[in-house]
Amino acid sequence: MATWEGLFQAWCELDMPEGWRAEIDEGQIHMAPPPPRHHHVILAELQRPWCRSLPEELGIYQTLGIHIARLDKLYMPDLVVMPVAPIEAADPHSNDPVDAAEALLVVEITSKSNAKDDRKKKLWGYAHAPVPAYLLIDRFDEHGPTSTLFTEPVDGVYSRTVRTPFGGEIKLPETFGKPLDTSAFPH
Repeated sequence: MATWEGLFQAWCELDMPEGWRAEIDEGQIHMAPPPPRHHHVILAELQRPWCRSLPEELGIYQTLGIHIARLDKLYMPDLVVMPVAPIEAADPHSNDPVDAAEALLVVEITSKSNAKDDRKKKLWGYAHAPVPAYLLIDRFDEHGPTSTLFTEPVDGVYSRTVRTPFGGEIKLPETFGKPLDTSAFPH
């Protein structure tokens, strides 16, 4: 298996098609194509209220590389909410990912090709970081489109899970203000 440094260097040097992204998981570099349009509609619906309600010291970042040091994984979540200070303090010429433990909330929106990874591998990884809250927007759940908020990570497992079908509201951590309305999410 390749070393983390070697994989990260290879990741930095990838010549990917525009819009594609790469992640490092289990000693492998995985490339993913650009997400479909509905994916972006959901991202916009998430960001709109948060831009108005989050304190200035927090930022919302799309496809920010985050490193889960305990597991040697590099993920690029669809959204990361975290303090702006570590982002602003970083070398502007560096591709180094941020420590996943800095994130307050990570959001993944499933695609048909990656739903299993978002539901299992990334859930496990984010709990080990530990990221305090993981929001999984799952358009392909076997019971219908759902949003699941995982919180309170303990020993690599989220101890609290709230699952809501599209159309309902999700009570987010207090920092985010009012509940998240999922009624505008496309199915």
